[in-house]
Formats: sequence, C-alpha cells, structure tokens
Amino acid sequence: MKIAILEDDFMQRENLRLLLGGTPGFTVSGVFAGGEEALAGIGVDEPDIMVVDLGLPGMFGVEFIRIAKQRHPTIEFMAYTIYEDRDNVFAALKAGASAYLLKGCAPRELIESIQELFLGGAPMSPKIARRLIMEFRDENIRHHNMLSIREMEIIREVEKGQSYKAIAAKLYISPHTVHSHIKKIYEKLHAVNRQDAILKARKGGII
Repeated sequence: MKIAILEDDFMQRENLRLLLGGTPGFTVSGVFAGGEEALAGIGVDEPDIMVVDLGLPGMFGVEFIRIAKQRHPTIEFMAYTIYEDRDNVFAALKAGASAYLLKGCAPRELIESIQELFLGGAPMSPKIARRLIMEFRDENIRHHNMLSIREMEIIREVEKGQSYKAIAAKLYISPHTVHSHIKKIYEKLHAVNRQDAILKARKGGII
C-alpha cells in the first residue's frame, strides 16, 4: 500500500514518515509540506492513500483534497487534523475525504484507520463520528418541526394509501383543504410526488 503525507509541520511530518514507513505493508511514496508541491508529486507517483493536514499555509487542506480528488479519483484521502468543528468536518468530507482522524490519536489507531480506509471503510475518530450522529439527529428534528401538526397527520394518512376524500372525512376537513396541505408538504420536503414525499418524510423521521 502506497501512502503519501501532506503536513506542513516538520516534526509531525517526519514522525508520520517514520511511523508509516516502518509499518509492514506500508510504503511512503511521497512526503509534502504544501498543497501545490503535493499536487505535482502525486501526479508523478500516485499513492493509494493520502494523509492530509487541513491547516496548511497557502492552499488549505480542504481545497487540496477537492482538487486532488478531481484529478485522482482513485486516491483515498484521510483528513488528519486538530480541527473538530462541524464546518471543517463537513467541508473535508464533501471535498472528497473518506476518513477523518484527529491528531493526538494513538499510532495504532492511525495505522488501523489507514488499513480500514484501504479496505473500503470510512474510519473516523470517535468524537467526529459522534458529532456526525448528533448532526443527523438534529437534522431529523429540523425536518420533523418543518411540518405543522396537521401536515404530519396528513402525510401519515398518505403513507397508508388513503385518498384525499378519505383523509378529509377522517380529519373533518374538505378535500380541497387536504389538497392545499399536501401541496405545502411537497414544497417543504422538496418532493416531486406522493412517493417522494413519503420517502423524504421517512428519512426525516416524520413518519
């Protein structure tokens, strides 16, 4: 497995090179201090895995990952950084990183995470994984609160396959009112039809 390292701090860069280069099955194919240098280097000798610090001078790590992933889609990128805030985590993942590890983790954790990434996994520091879980929970709550109580009642009836007329009779409202509510539900969920609305409502934890 060929691994490239992008880290601007000399001591950390050397520590990574020694650790990874001394691990059986690992070959360090490139060690870089800056994004531009790294883009040129991986163009000559493409690694399987690239460990990338985000806090780089000049080209920020997220921007490097975005450009490098576009040019070299087969490389797997691991963000290896001190940043644990939402914006950096999501920016790195959206740019093309498939792993996110916080600096300070045990050497064994880093090595095992690289191996997992190589085998198709998406390793993350426990703190980052928990942050993502909480983000999805919050997103579900936002979706849940997006619909009014009446709209949630109606989409649940729609899921059961009820007609507008049947829903109107059950909720003691007119079919026209049901139609108006469903139109608003589609708009709020960005749904194009009944099935799409049901699917998005399920994903959002509404039904």
